[in-house]
Amino acid sequence: MSSKVLVVDDEVDIVEFICYNIEKEGYQVQSAYDGVEAVEKASSFKPDLIIMDVMMPKMDGIEACRKMRENPDLANTFIMFLTARSEEYSEIAGFDAGGDDYVFKPIKPRALLSRVHAIMKRRNSQPEPDLAEVLNYSELVINPNEYVVTVGEASLSLPRKEFDLLYLLASRPGKVFTREKILQKVWGTDVFVVDRTIDVHIRKIREKIGDSKIDTVKGVGYKFVG
Repeated sequence: MSSKVLVVDDEVDIVEFICYNIEKEGYQVQSAYDGVEAVEKASSFKPDLIIMDVMMPKMDGIEACRKMRENPDLANTFIMFLTARSEEYSEIAGFDAGGDDYVFKPIKPRALLSRVHAIMKRRNSQPEPDLAEVLNYSELVINPNEYVVTVGEASLSLPRKEFDLLYLLASRPGKVFTREKILQKVWGTDVFVVDRTIDVHIRKIREKIGDSKIDTVKGVGYKFVG
């Protein structure tokens, strides 16, 4: 079955333009024109990728992303923001809400399709779940087979990037991972992210599992204490 993409923008011409180019590549595509409709469509369609504008009526893309990330069925869905705004605070807000990537308008079809193909390739090349090791650190259990983190008796469903980042650090307790290595391992070389993206994701992880498990190595990166 072909991968599924949801395209969201309040400008009809942009939606039609993106849908046309993506459908030509064999993807299943649906569209929405505001944040409220996007949340509803995402829940029923369960796309592999959502390409979503930031500035929209009824509900903007940031709030729509937050609501999508509350849905366990969308935990592994890749969310790419589409925006004409280049301010860093907008990008940080998007990553803070659970977004994975940004594409800036005006859209270049070849660049967009290259990004989409890279995302789908990484999703489809993930190792089989039964090959993944469950990490157990006393009260903290990280299960990559179910993408669930357990802290004591509480079960948490982290967004995909938060989970992947936590799993990377926890897989080598005590090892310092540089920012460059984290970006390469978690986001890959085909995805554009701003430098503070890692900081935002680390902060969100700490809010959920506590501050004591991940140490900051100033000027270098992060390590898992265990």
